Amino acid sequence: MASEQVIKQKEELVNALAEKLKNAKVIILTDYRGISVADVTKLRSDLRNASAEYKVIKNNVIKRALDMNGETGLDELLSGPTAILMGEGDYLEPAKVIYNFAKNNEFYKIKGGIIDGKVMTTEEIITLAKLPSKQELLSKLAGCLLANISKLAVALDQVRAQKEAE
Repeated sequence: MASEQVIKQKEELVNALAEKLKNAKVIILTDYRGISVADVTKLRSDLRNASAEYKVIKNNVIKRALDMNGETGLDELLSGPTAILMGEGDYLEPAKVIYNFAKNNEFYKIKGGIIDGKVMTTEEIITLAKLPSKQELLSKLAGCLLANISKLAVALDQVRAQKEAE
C-alpha cells in the first residue's frame, strides 16, 4: 500500500494540474509516440514562444484533474501515451504550432481538447489551426479599407478634374 506521503504528493500534483487546467483557455491532448527527444524539445520551445506549456503526464492524473474541474468530455481520449498542451493566452497560436508539428511528424497525433471551455474534436482543432491569425486578419481588413479609400480618392479627383474642364 502506498505511503501517506506518496498519496499526499500525488494529491498535490493533481491539485496543481487542476488549477492550471481551470485557468487554461486551450487544452489539447496528443499522442506523442514515435517522436525524438530533439523534436519534443523544439516543440516545447515553439509552444513556450506561443505562451503555452507542454507536458507528459499520466492519464489518471489528467483525468482526476479534469474531474476536479467538472470536465468529463475528454475521458475517452485518455488512453495510451498522452501529452497535454495548456495555454492561458490566445488559443490560436498553440493550436497552429501543434498542428504544424503533427503535420510534419506522421506518428504524432492530436487526440482532441478543450478550447474556451468547449470540448473539441481533432478535426475542429485542425480547422481552427488552419485559420489565419488575428494579425493576418487585421492586415487584410486594413488593406481592404485602404483600397476603398484609394478608389474614393481617385473618383473624387476625377470629379474635380471634370468640374475644372467645364
